[in-house]
Amino acid sequence: MLTDQKGLFTKDPRIDQNAEMINSVESTQIPQEVWTAAGGTVTGLGTGGMMTKIKAADLARRSGTKVVIASGTEKDVIQRIVHGEVLGTSFTELESNSESRKRYILSGLKTSAGNICIDAGAAKAIHHGNSLLPVGVKSVTGHFERGDTVRVVNMANEDIAVGVINYGIDDVKSLVGKRSEEIETTLGFTFGDEVIHRNNLVLL
Repeated sequence: MLTDQKGLFTKDPRIDQNAEMINSVESTQIPQEVWTAAGGTVTGLGTGGMMTKIKAADLARRSGTKVVIASGTEKDVIQRIVHGEVLGTSFTELESNSESRKRYILSGLKTSAGNICIDAGAAKAIHHGNSLLPVGVKSVTGHFERGDTVRVVNMANEDIAVGVINYGIDDVKSLVGKRSEEIETTLGFTFGDEVIHRNNLVLL
């Protein structure tokens, strides 16, 4: 996020020469002094502008995203930050990459256009951290393409997981009940042994 200052300061540097830049915020809770620094002036640096940026940074970092507040007047500032140069005030991400990935997959529930019904054996397997293989698929409904988010349901039509599918619906229909080694001979190509890889599955 770009602003008219080099980053977040302990005080407003335009009116206080003793103001020091805050290089990073790594704690789970943003320290009170950071909030005070952001909202303690009426010059434009604080209330409104910087306070809003810190609230946005806190929200983003809790979803697994590193955030940097820096000056928009720095030459090539975004490229330099992306390439590792230390500029502005950084907010360290609080969620792991895997947790962030899960949140991303779950966000696809609202637009999920397909269901994969699986047997009891497959349900047990994915609950133990395994991938969903075609042999465990009983039926497919809806419409989806490779890379879409789909619901995984059991034989009682209860939601048990959601995941990013490796194959489109027509391909999955052709693979129902087949072993992984039959995928290439059945379809003429393969995107992997799994209908949904375990890294792309989130249990509900």
